[in-house]
Amino acid sequence: MISDARLQEVAKRLGAVPGITAVALGGSRARGLHHPDSDVDLGLYYDAAALDVPRLRETASQLAGAPVAVAGPGGWGPWVDGGAWLHIDHAAVDLILRDAERVREQRDRARRGDFATHQQTGHPLGFLDVAYAGEVAACRPLVDPDGLLEQLREGLDPYPRALRDAVVEQLWSAEFVVAGARKVAGRGDLAYLQLCCATALMWCAHAWHAEAGAWVTNEKGLVPAVARLPMDTLDFSQRAAAALAGLGAAAFGGDLVAAVAEVEHLVTATREALSGPA
Repeated sequence: MISDARLQEVAKRLGAVPGITAVALGGSRARGLHHPDSDVDLGLYYDAAALDVPRLRETASQLAGAPVAVAGPGGWGPWVDGGAWLHIDHAAVDLILRDAERVREQRDRARRGDFATHQQTGHPLGFLDVAYAGEVAACRPLVDPDGLLEQLREGLDPYPRALRDAVVEQLWSAEFVVAGARKVAGRGDLAYLQLCCATALMWCAHAWHAEAGAWVTNEKGLVPAVARLPMDTLDFSQRAAAALAGLGAAAFGGDLVAAVAEVEHLVTATREALSGPA
């Protein structure tokens, strides 16, 4: 595992690339939840008018000791943005580009309780735009000469009440999509039913995190992570896993209508726990 001292050295070299205004440690390493083989996520906050992508490619290649392909802004899609995958001292390191002004916009929207999801490869539920705010709220600054990251964190701790309320209100979409699944459950379209039910349960998981004031930056691990929240979540994670497993089992001679109803019951229980009966 790459040491903290080495990471600081790497961050310093990346921070010297023209246009890079701050470098932050993110992901599981920043949260203290990493394993020895976990990837290291480094957020590269940049000035869109000044970013020198060829220089970044050169620096990344020097750090890796081999040529590294760097995707410039937008190269990985409109919201993942760009960056590179490389190995430094045998450790996997992900460089993730973040336009500082765009992050500032999402920070402001999060504080107002505005958010949206956007179609993005690698994000089946959709990329949650205010995840940018969550990233900066949870990161560990490594290089930040002008205090940019501290500026971007303003108003994000504690978790904005307006955003909590908006995410809980979004449970209407979980109810809507699972009700739609119930209407066609008798047709045996397992792929569609699983997609609807997983989508509904993920929105429930978002709501539980918002209630706990915990930032979400990715759908991966979102449902299991509810079990680690410091509150009574009605065994949501375990019940969600059982409900999804029940859908798969029902496809082989079981009752798909009843399996979907289990998901619907869990969605209703979540909404009532977080916002009261309809």
